[in-house]
Amino acid sequence: MTDTRSALIVDDERDIRELLVMTLGRMGLRCDTAATLSDARAQLAANSYDLCLTDMRLPDGSGMDLVAEISQKHPNTPVAMITAFGNVEAAVEALKAGAFDFVAKPVDLPVLRDLVRHALDLHEKRRTANNADPVATRFFGDSPAIVELRQTIAKVARSQAPVYIAGESGVGKELTARTIHEQGPRASGPFVPVNCGAIPAELMESEFFGHKKGSFTGAHADKPGLFQAADGGTLFLDEVAELPLPMQVKLLRAIQEKSIKPVGANAEINVDVRILSATHKNLAALVEDGRFRHDLYYRINVIELRVPPLRERLEDLPGLAERVLVRLAASQHRLVPALSPEALEALRAHPFPGNVRELENILERALALADGERIEASDLRLPKPAPAAAAAAVAGHSPVFGAPPLLPPQAHPAPAVPASVRATGTHAAIDPRALNPRDTASSRLPEYIEQMERQAIEQALQENRFNKTRTAQALGITFRALRYKLKKLGID
Repeated sequence: MTDTRSALIVDDERDIRELLVMTLGRMGLRCDTAATLSDARAQLAANSYDLCLTDMRLPDGSGMDLVAEISQKHPNTPVAMITAFGNVEAAVEALKAGAFDFVAKPVDLPVLRDLVRHALDLHEKRRTANNADPVATRFFGDSPAIVELRQTIAKVARSQAPVYIAGESGVGKELTARTIHEQGPRASGPFVPVNCGAIPAELMESEFFGHKKGSFTGAHADKPGLFQAADGGTLFLDEVAELPLPMQVKLLRAIQEKSIKPVGANAEINVDVRILSATHKNLAALVEDGRFRHDLYYRINVIELRVPPLRERLEDLPGLAERVLVRLAASQHRLVPALSPEALEALRAHPFPGNVRELENILERALALADGERIEASDLRLPKPAPAAAAAAVAGHSPVFGAPPLLPPQAHPAPAVPASVRATGTHAAIDPRALNPRDTASSRLPEYIEQMERQAIEQALQENRFNKTRTAQALGITFRALRYKLKKLGID
């Protein structure tokens, strides 16, 4: 068996077959040919191919059937349809059936060569993805942060201990939980994800533990809960910080005792469940504030796993974007577009508050808007920087406490701030002698100070890559004071 790439050419016209064999042979491909649908099926049963080119009309059937069969039975083999010139309907039908592209007769050789190159690249990417380690495939990248994550996932997957997955929205916390489940000894059992913030408080006990018929109004039959559904497998508690305190108590007992009591039942039921949990909030801070039970926190946080945000692994961005585009293009039966250098640079400069989920949305939108085979920066439609931050930069101000930023436009102009108003780290010191008495009595002054603090904190957070410890140091305040201000100002 050699490493030479191979192609199957299916066409009932001998001249076309010879032309295609000659062209692909010069590109280094070994070619098999078939003149009928039955011959093509026999060749596919006996050999594997890196590419298939098939005519639309065959003596014993339609090439469309062959496209569908290859897509189903040989998903790693890209297939392209040869159509009559101007037959757009046939080309569209071929793409819907699973063809990755089409070429019209008479065959334009430069177009054919480009098609073959794209097909070989697509085949290699599909083959690599299927043969790769599942963890490496799902968490792509060579950055230190993602390499450490892959290594940690491989370790904790072998354990039965509860895992707490910390990370911002969109980083892939549920994907992390699924990977831990699938790589562990419970892979054959169920994986049951639940968004704790989506269940009404009055229904939580019934949803988690189930209920008996007649236990409350509307309970017309016995219903198993989420713990029973996950028995023998994994229960993933997403947004666990949203659990109300009364439910936290009951959940703690269920985890400790490994048993549950359905609503209306007289006896407890034993359950064998591994608990994985996640939230984008700072769970340790919620424990300190008394909004999350410390005993439940230590029970679910036996192993803590942090999923890094995209801005901490920007070196993975080009490859990650390419993989997303390959997947999106395959689902839409389109050629994989390339990112222009300007588009890639624009992505690098974007803060990605929504992380990988936001990247996928941006690229899906760009794929729909792009006209050619390249995605330009204008196709990304990235949001522009906030007007206040841009104005502050133009004015030469840095929006931190030492240099108040400009306020955004308001319905009514705010009072001018005299020079005697200065920021001093944790509060603004104001010389009352410099203020207009009417302005002093106005409620606009506290609003102005609050707005000034808000913009300063948000700018400092961005400059310090949303690291709260460094942000507090940059602002000259304590970490506790920063936490208080974030809560007071509603900055999440």
